[in-house]
Amino acid sequence: MDIRRLDLNLLLLFDQLHREQNLSAAARHLGMSQPMASASLRRLREFFDDQLFLSTGRGMRPTPFAMAIASSVSGVIERIKNEILTKPVFQPPASDRLFTICTSDIGALIFVPPILRRLSTEAPNTDLRCVSLPHHQLEAAMDQGRIDLAIGYFPDLVGEQIQTQALFEHDFTCLVRRDHPSITEALTLEQFLEAEHLVVNPEGRSQEIFERRLHELKLVRRVHLEIPHFMSVPQLIATTDMIATVPRSLGVWFGSNQLKMLSPPIDIPRFELKLHWHRQVEADPAVSWFRSAVFEELCNLDPTSAMSLATTGAGVSNLPTAQPC
Repeated sequence: MDIRRLDLNLLLLFDQLHREQNLSAAARHLGMSQPMASASLRRLREFFDDQLFLSTGRGMRPTPFAMAIASSVSGVIERIKNEILTKPVFQPPASDRLFTICTSDIGALIFVPPILRRLSTEAPNTDLRCVSLPHHQLEAAMDQGRIDLAIGYFPDLVGEQIQTQALFEHDFTCLVRRDHPSITEALTLEQFLEAEHLVVNPEGRSQEIFERRLHELKLVRRVHLEIPHFMSVPQLIATTDMIATVPRSLGVWFGSNQLKMLSPPIDIPRFELKLHWHRQVEADPAVSWFRSAVFEELCNLDPTSAMSLATTGAGVSNLPTAQPC
């Protein structure tokens, strides 16, 4: 028998007729007319080369062949209903899913704690992996399904398959050591340009906004030190006369009795932090739940308040160090 010649809808009639053993009742249950049901039964008989159901005074009695395949037909229909036609439902309490996000080291500080709290409450058996990828590799990683969500400032994620959702806007602050010899309670443009500066590259994508603004204003300052990560900023600023311009939430995290935050002496555009995901995971119920949970936790997040609570009374010497995720 060639399955390509079988209209699988006919198996619905076979299954219902086996249950009812009455063609009229089976047709009513399936919403078919009597002539259509009779024609369908005729097609089934021709395909299987068997009468399948024989008319008797008490209805339609299945043939031995029909009896032999009845449970298999019923099982196939149930599997199609349950495994193919029914969308899977994600059950957070029962899941042991590993979710993967891409974010910067700042993002790990700001975003991960509320996400972990949400997971521990609603999906305690799930785990979280944080990765940091070069910006030119991120879209390909999402396309390959290796990243569930990217969280933060990713201006290069503009492919037609990438979906985005805005979280909140953010701005910058300048960090100097509290006992700086020339900068006290305010930072003038002259002081800013005369000072030596610490710049985080290349991970600090938000740093591009600040650098672009300096270029627009035709302002040049001396970059005395470039480093690849943010976590060494507080120790370096606390022991030198350099200035570091960083996202405000990070300034709050680094705040201590050895550092002070000052407003930049120029207007700098605020930047928007977003969720990014690939269109192909929109139908994944686990990722959909995770994305909604992350958005709910982060969309109203006040990162400066959150970090203030986290660092109350902390000095530079006892700030938490970055841990690999």
